[in-house]
Order: sequence, then structure tokens, then C-alpha cells
Amino acid sequence: MLEFTWKVFCETGNIDTYLLLKEMECLDTEDAEPLIEHEEVPRTHLTL
Repeated sequence: MLEFTWKVFCETGNIDTYLLLKEMECLDTEDAEPLIEHEEVPRTHLTL
């Protein structure tokens, strides 16, 4: 999908297409990052 968006931008010069491409790249890199495992807090430390 990124290649298609880049091709459309190159052919049209449309800034909205370029911004869409950059947004898609950001979403793609967020998905590639490893998930951070959160440590569970023991229930004895929780105060109500």
C-alpha cells in the first residue's frame, strides 16, 4: 500500500497524498515495535 501511495504522490504532487504516506509509515513502524510487557502489581499493594 505504501508503494501505491508513493506512486500517486509522485504522479500528482498532491500534498495530502504525501501526508497520508507519512501517516501510514508511522503506523507501520508502531506495529513493528515489540510490545512492552507490563509487570503485574500484587493485589496486596493496592489500596482502595
